[in-house]
Amino acid sequence: MAAVSRWDCFDAIEGDVRAMVADPRWAALPEPARAQAIASRVLAAPDGGRWLFGAHARWHRHDPAGGRWHPAAPPVDPEFRAASRVAHDTSVIPRHLVPHGPDVTADRGSVQGFVGPDVPPRITDRVRELLAAQRGRRREDFPLTGPFTEVFAEEVASPVAAVWGTLMWCAYAPAFDGNEVLLSVFGEFLARPLPGDEWVRWLSPFSLEDLAALYGERVRAGHPEAGRRLVALMADTAGVIRDDPRFRPRADALSAMLEPVLRRTGADPSAAQAGDHTVRRAWLERCPPHVTLPETSPGEHLQHVVYDLVVALGFVAAKGADPRAIAASLLAADLSEAAPGAVEELYPWLEPELRRMLRVALDDPSHPLRRCWPRAGELPTALHPPDRAAAAALLGTSYAAGLAWCRLTGTPVPERGFATASAVVHRLVHERDDPVPDDPAGSGDPGIPRIPGVPNVPGTPFRHF
Repeated sequence: MAAVSRWDCFDAIEGDVRAMVADPRWAALPEPARAQAIASRVLAAPDGGRWLFGAHARWHRHDPAGGRWHPAAPPVDPEFRAASRVAHDTSVIPRHLVPHGPDVTADRGSVQGFVGPDVPPRITDRVRELLAAQRGRRREDFPLTGPFTEVFAEEVASPVAAVWGTLMWCAYAPAFDGNEVLLSVFGEFLARPLPGDEWVRWLSPFSLEDLAALYGERVRAGHPEAGRRLVALMADTAGVIRDDPRFRPRADALSAMLEPVLRRTGADPSAAQAGDHTVRRAWLERCPPHVTLPETSPGEHLQHVVYDLVVALGFVAAKGADPRAIAASLLAADLSEAAPGAVEELYPWLEPELRRMLRVALDDPSHPLRRCWPRAGELPTALHPPDRAAAAALLGTSYAAGLAWCRLTGTPVPERGFATASAVVHRLVHERDDPVPDDPAGSGDPGIPRIPGVPNVPGTPFRHF
């Protein structure tokens, strides 16, 4: 007799909302009708909580104390999911939670870091071609600006920075294998070794304003066509690297923001005269609304990458652990090592349960969550990801989370990475583009604590000149 599958209310509602939003008629509905459609699909959980699947294809959990909805990865406990029911909510759903369409249907790319799976050679080869065309550019004609002057040698001109800055801005988590060929093609241009350790280059993304400054400087100097050529080079780079899903969402967003400059249909030259911040604002106004960027809201960006971290830790649920609790513990480990005083600025952006677990992991040295912290640069055995893909995702999301809270709090990014991401590297150094071996730790470990009363949570041709 065939086994009867358990009803899963979360899967059912998510599938229903995705299908509803993908329907071409969705965009034509009045906003109140769309909000009511989402409200009628709010779930009531057995613990009294309310859950909503909405904007950006994210689940949100209601905080009854503050009245806010927080992005929160959904519970993974099958019994908890099966016992949830549609609440038929009649309250007004905030506008920002109602999906408009592309935010649910768009390709979200990959959250993996660049250790383990290399950047495909075809992408590296095309980036090398872009750089080769820039040799001989004079710095007098294309001067470097801002933080790029700290990365590149004195004679290097800004077209090289335009390529590099685009790579770093588009990467979900710019933690690269120390042997990554894509980085090596920039070797002749660098002023000093890149930050990192013997295994990984822990890089920081350049800001959108850093890219805008390369363009704006040339316009204000009376060379608007040179500025436009730099923008074309950024667009070419974005078009090349979008074939790697770790770059794709933001590469596509950058291309959309830059297109009016290349078509000469935007007011970017006038914006450049007003300053780089004005250019940045003009570009952000053209960013597709389904793409979330730290430039728009560092706090909301933190919420999204923490969501990704919880999902990446979904594999611990099979070992009887709560992915959300483990995520809180690992965040605490990173904060404790790099910036223990910064956590107060994070709390307002975290959903209440995760906030509580983060606080207790930081404040109570005897709490079981402390047993999840890396020790001597290694993760506890039970936290070893089951395969290379899972390890690369944990590396990427943990590093992205660290970058996000550093940006939010103004904390310098540690040159040797964060405790969690650094510990994950040890699970990848022997699997870099090699066949994935069997994981001897896959049988589980009783050392991961379960937090009582908290449900499980999962986890074109070139236009360059």
